Amino acid sequence: MREHFELRRGDALGRIGALTVPRAGRTVETPALLPVINPNIRTVSPARLEAEFGAEALITNAYIIRKTADLRERAIAEGLHDMLEFSGAIFTDSGSFQLAEYGEIDVTTREILEFQHAIGSDVATPVDVPTPPDAAREAAEVDLETTRQALADAEAVDTGEMLVNAPIQGSTHLDLREEAARHADATDLDVFPVGAVVPLMNDYRYADVVDVVAAAKRGLGADAPVHLFGAGHPMMFALAVAMGCDVFDSAAYAIYARDDRYLTVRGTKHLDDVDYFPCECPVCAANDPTDVRAADDDERERLLAEHNLHVSYGELRRIKNAIREGSLLELVETRARGHPTMLDGYRALLDHTAEIERHDPASKGAFFYCSAESARRPEVVRHHDRIGRLDAPARLLVTAGSAPSDDYFDAAWRLLPPFGPVPRALSETYPFTAELPDRTDAAACQAAARGVAALVDANPATDVTVAHDDWPASALALLPDSVTVERLGARRDRDDD
Repeated sequence: MREHFELRRGDALGRIGALTVPRAGRTVETPALLPVINPNIRTVSPARLEAEFGAEALITNAYIIRKTADLRERAIAEGLHDMLEFSGAIFTDSGSFQLAEYGEIDVTTREILEFQHAIGSDVATPVDVPTPPDAAREAAEVDLETTRQALADAEAVDTGEMLVNAPIQGSTHLDLREEAARHADATDLDVFPVGAVVPLMNDYRYADVVDVVAAAKRGLGADAPVHLFGAGHPMMFALAVAMGCDVFDSAAYAIYARDDRYLTVRGTKHLDDVDYFPCECPVCAANDPTDVRAADDDERERLLAEHNLHVSYGELRRIKNAIREGSLLELVETRARGHPTMLDGYRALLDHTAEIERHDPASKGAFFYCSAESARRPEVVRHHDRIGRLDAPARLLVTAGSAPSDDYFDAAWRLLPPFGPVPRALSETYPFTAELPDRTDAAACQAAARGVAALVDANPATDVTVAHDDWPASALALLPDSVTVERLGARRDRDDD
């Protein structure tokens, strides 16, 4: 067990956790956002990040510091915390990004880890190889061997209380990602970044991001804190948390501000296209778009960066609250409606429902059916998987209406889309207290039909009658041939015999 990471609350694969960072003397609550601090450019100072935004941790680049003489001398003399004027946990990158961008760097894992330790980093990174998406399998395998060696080199360095990352690479080859994660999990290293996903996010390939993270999660233990490298846009935080990511780092707040871009949880807007600020943060409450556009370059950049941070931290608080309420998937669904590629990501998330179900709490506050995607949620799959445990009588009516007034049937259960057959004794338990629309869609009826089929499969001797309320043909076609099917209002009562 990794004693530095404690799980406190979960929903889907998302979790509220506590990451203990011994060298900083801090425990960082996750999901956590690490603002990226460029050592040469401070759009928002680390001291203000801590005091005004509540930042518990940040990340900076040790390779840039090492390569820049004056920064190197200051960092060695003062230590990162004094140099940056930040008392929280400081994560440092190793130059792997520069390696991916420029093809080579002049530092080894041992050298950069020893340097990170010398300047007071709290969580350090070895020199792994970020293999880009869609790389040839042979190239990805060669790069993985280099990364494995980097992890072995990292284990051999005496880092004291400093935590060390074990990056997970493998490009878009999902079996390689899972294998790399399993290898990383077997090391003595501490935090597990999923690397080289920024190109996927830049191209809005959120479904591929989900599949890459899912593959990594399959290879990692539940006690492994996962860092999604470069995931800085608040639009996708809820989706990534639902897949089990615990830490994010964002340079987007500053980079986008330099280009007059304004972040929202539904996407990115250019300042020139904004007539009203759709936000209640201090920046937006005190200014209108005309004021910000009229500011000089530095002031405009600062204001936009601060807004971008407010919306990012606000989204993480919203996600934590959703985890506590058990409504994380409802939040993901809301975000999925903000952009078509986010909907692709949500649908990809539901492709992994079987994995999610194993960790998803069995009891929550409420289940909201909001779209056809809701029919694929873990709660529905769980009910279908467990329906065989229910004691079905010899003659059973499964009805969307009221129970019969006579004894023609031994029992009458609810026909509740998207779950299917539900004994009335369970009707007031989660998730069968679900909030459903009056206009039930085909996906919900089809899911309910699969529930009926699961019940029949587990109880072949039971005579099942389904009384439906105008189900579509696509749902009726999924019912087993042995089931008697009637529309509500057309059921024969005992007196008709």
